[in-house]
Amino acid sequence: MAGKRAPGAGLTAEAVMNIAPWIIAGAIIGARTLYVLSYWKQDFADKPFWEIFMVRRSGLVFYGGLVGSCIATILYCRIKVLPLWRMADVISPSIALGHVFGRIGCLMTGCCYGRPTDLPWAIRFPSDHWTQGAAVHPTQVYESLLNLALYLGLAALFKRRRFDGQVFATYLIGYAFLRGFVEMFRGDYQVHYLGGIATPGQAVSIGILLIGLALWWCLPKPASPAAQTAAV
Repeated sequence: MAGKRAPGAGLTAEAVMNIAPWIIAGAIIGARTLYVLSYWKQDFADKPFWEIFMVRRSGLVFYGGLVGSCIATILYCRIKVLPLWRMADVISPSIALGHVFGRIGCLMTGCCYGRPTDLPWAIRFPSDHWTQGAAVHPTQVYESLLNLALYLGLAALFKRRRFDGQVFATYLIGYAFLRGFVEMFRGDYQVHYLGGIATPGQAVSIGILLIGLALWWCLPKPASPAAQTAAV
């Protein structure tokens, strides 16, 4: 999908496809690094060093993957001399689309689960799951559906964007709100921040929101037709 959007930003589909291995590598490294840092005491402090690399035995953190993939994109665009913010706009909707399927993966493995609830759409994991068979919010489904809506909104915005980086900034802002909302129903966190009122995901979402707002405010914007006429 990003390859199809590329010509609309003056990029080739080939340039977008070639960045995929960079993004995948950056996402995995970043996601694993943040997971290890977040769960060092619980999962790694008393285990052999190589457990850090055993991704199949423990998890990844999306925000770490986002940071890692952003760094990889910056490096790729610098090496290939490509416009960074245009590339970011092309890719941004696909981040949300990919996350739709990523959260389905979370549902299938039982991670990122919700708090207990008696709502009719509650789900139950097997009795040997951390929830011990209790009815819980299907937070993975919540976030998957919200990411699908975010994808559709960003894809529509791409066709109407007014400046380079607008779609990416909107993604950061939109996902920060989306994630902060879903986190209210999560039940898998043992640690909270900001005086116990915020989950780790909500705490990071605040930073992502501020970055998105800063980009929206600071990125160069084309002058309006009226301003261009006045300058002439």
